[in-house]
Amino acid sequence: MYRIRTYNQISEVGLSRFSTEHFEVGPDVDEPDAYILRSQKLHGEPVSGRLLAVARAGAGVNNIPVDEYTRQGIVVFNTPGANANAVKELVTAAMLLGSRRILDGMNRVQEMTDIDDPEEMAKLLEKEKKQFAGCELVGKTLGVIGLGAIGSKVANMALELGMKVAGFDPALSIEGAWRLSSRVQKTDSIEALLQQSDFVTLHVPAIEQTHHLINSETLRRFKPGSKLLNFARAQVVDVDAVVSALDEGALAAYITDFPMPALLGRKDTLLFPHIGASTAEAEENCSVMAAEQLMDFLDNGNIVNSVNFPQTRMARNGGHRITYSNENVPRVLGAVLSVLADRNINVVDMVNKSAGDMAYNIIDVETEPTAGIVDAIAAVEGVMHVRVI
Repeated sequence: MYRIRTYNQISEVGLSRFSTEHFEVGPDVDEPDAYILRSQKLHGEPVSGRLLAVARAGAGVNNIPVDEYTRQGIVVFNTPGANANAVKELVTAAMLLGSRRILDGMNRVQEMTDIDDPEEMAKLLEKEKKQFAGCELVGKTLGVIGLGAIGSKVANMALELGMKVAGFDPALSIEGAWRLSSRVQKTDSIEALLQQSDFVTLHVPAIEQTHHLINSETLRRFKPGSKLLNFARAQVVDVDAVVSALDEGALAAYITDFPMPALLGRKDTLLFPHIGASTAEAEENCSVMAAEQLMDFLDNGNIVNSVNFPQTRMARNGGHRITYSNENVPRVLGAVLSVLADRNINVVDMVNKSAGDMAYNIIDVETEPTAGIVDAIAAVEGVMHVRVI
C-alpha cells in the first residue's frame, strides 16, 4: 500500500481517485511515499526516506525545493492547464475592467445613499456617466508573453473578442503550437511585441530566466498608453520599476493578481487577491490531474508533467518493472544493462529519456529482480535512485 500525505484543502473529487485498497491518503499519514499539495511551502522541511514524488495541484512550484528533490531522485509533478480556463476568464474580466471604468461607476452608485427618488438618481447618473467612459477591446492589440496552456487560451479568447494578438514564446512546444490559433502573430522578440501592444499579459513560469522579465529597461519599450497585466507570478515583474513607469506616465495601468504594498491606493492599478485559479472547477481539475499522475507513477513508474524529470511512459508488457534515475552522462545505461546481462536477466522492453542533467529509465524484465541485482544497479556510477514495481 502506498501512503499519500495531503497538504492544504485538496478537492475530494481528486482524492477519491485513490482506491482505499492500494492507497492510504490523508494529512496525518506517516512516512509517506508521496505528497499532494497546493500552496504548502516545503523549503526547509525534513524529507521522509520513503518519499518518491510530490504533486502540486497547480502550475507553479516555487513552494517546492525542486533542485534539492531532484538530487534525491524525487519526482515533482505539476498540473499545467488544469486551471487554464479559470485564469483565462479572470484575465478577460481584468482587461474589461481595465478598459472601462466599471468599478468607478459601480462605486459611485453605491455612494448615492442620500437619494431616495429613483428618477432623481437616474438623472444624476445620466449626467455623470461621461466621467466613466472607457474604450472597447475590439481592434486593440493584445501582446501575450508565454503561449503555454494559459497563454494560448488567453490569445484565442482575445481573437474571439475582435482583438489583434501578438505572441512571444521562444520555448513554444509543438503541443502548444497546435493549441494556438493561426491568427496569432508570432513576434521574434519581447521588444517587438511591446512596441505594438495596447495590452500586455504575462503567462510565464517563475524561474531564474523570467525573474524581473518586466523591468525598467523593458518598460521603456512599451507602447505609450499601454496597460500591463500580470496573472503569472509576482517575481516576473519588478514592482519598483512599474511604479516609476506609472508615475512617469510611460505605463497607463498595471493590473495584477499579485498585490504589493507599493501599489495600494493608486488609481492606475487594479489589484486582485491572487484568485486566478480560485474556482471550484479549477480546484477539481487540478486535484484529479495530480492524483492520476501520482497513481500512474507509483503503480507504473510513468512520468507525465514533471518539472524536474523527463516525460517517460511505457505500457506494461508483463514481467517485472525496474525504474531508475541517473545523471545524464555516458555509459550509465550500458552499465545497468550489463548488470542484467551478467545475471541472465532478459529485458522485455525499455525506454530511456533525458532532460538537462537528469535521465530516467523504465526497464521491463522477465525475472523478478533480487535485492542483489537492485543493489548492483544502485552501485553503478551516476545512478541516483532505483525502484522495482
